[in-house]
Amino acid sequence: MTVPVASPSKPAPVRRMTGIGRVLVVVYAVMALGATGRSFVQIVERFDHAPLAFTLSAASAAVYILATLALIFSRREAWYRVAWVAIVFELVGVLVIGTVSLAVPELFPEATVWSGFGGGYVFIPLVLPFLGLWWLITHRTRADAPARGAE
Repeated sequence: MTVPVASPSKPAPVRRMTGIGRVLVVVYAVMALGATGRSFVQIVERFDHAPLAFTLSAASAAVYILATLALIFSRREAWYRVAWVAIVFELVGVLVIGTVSLAVPELFPEATVWSGFGGGYVFIPLVLPFLGLWWLITHRTRADAPARGAE
């Protein structure tokens, strides 16, 4: 069995979806499924009761789906950038909706995925974007990585 050797002109391929990367993608996928199912049921059964909350749950589902796909395909520079945008949007959403849901609870007669900083989901929505950003920082694409001689 031969082992591929990196040459100066062609760097060795980087495997991104190993270990914690796979776990991160699985957690994002589970959140995408959970948020999608939750928002679908809420919107179909009782949208008139809490339209803002249910619309925000649907928006969070879309963000989780996009982040999942972006992390899976993040070896490509465009998807890497999409992952950054999706995860930063997710972090801002969790912080803003979490704060507003606690400060002005009457706006949310029913919880969203991000209400109370994701307390209904064991605070996974609060922790997940920080882990996602850490993963992106430590697994940059070749185009975003600093040049070897510039360090």
